[in-house]
Amino acid sequence: MTLRAAYLFAIFIFVADQVTKWMIINPIDLYNVRNIELLPIFDLTWVENRGISMGLLQADSELGRWLLTGATALIAAGVGYWITKEEHRWDRIGLAMILGGALGNIVDRVRFGYVVDFLDLHFGTFRPFFVFNIADAAISVGVVILLIRAFFFASGPKENEHA
Repeated sequence: MTLRAAYLFAIFIFVADQVTKWMIINPIDLYNVRNIELLPIFDLTWVENRGISMGLLQADSELGRWLLTGATALIAAGVGYWITKEEHRWDRIGLAMILGGALGNIVDRVRFGYVVDFLDLHFGTFRPFFVFNIADAAISVGVVILLIRAFFFASGPKENEHA
């Protein structure tokens, strides 16, 4: 994956995240509806996430909100720079997913003061996942890709070594 393609992929993830959140907020009006069962194991559920993943570091004040937003923006900038240093296709894909997801959640924090989460996967009353969004899923998958690459394929061929 070229550097340009990685940034375009990050933009695609960002746009997909923002479009789905727009649909949840506007035509679906999940804020007022609160919950829609789509399948026995999958609902749309309105959650205003004021922290980071898994409810950690709750930003309940304006100062906390902006500190968390700033920290996330610095991390996103670091990931954006890191992509330029990577030469492996899968590393760039993972980083692009993290960057696109981070940007989507940053926009929510700036606009609303919280991240809009709405995807609720569950098995009866057992909920192995927190309610999440496209950005969260992209960040999680991106991190898994980087971990798999680091632990199992760290010495694999670089992109420019492929025929």
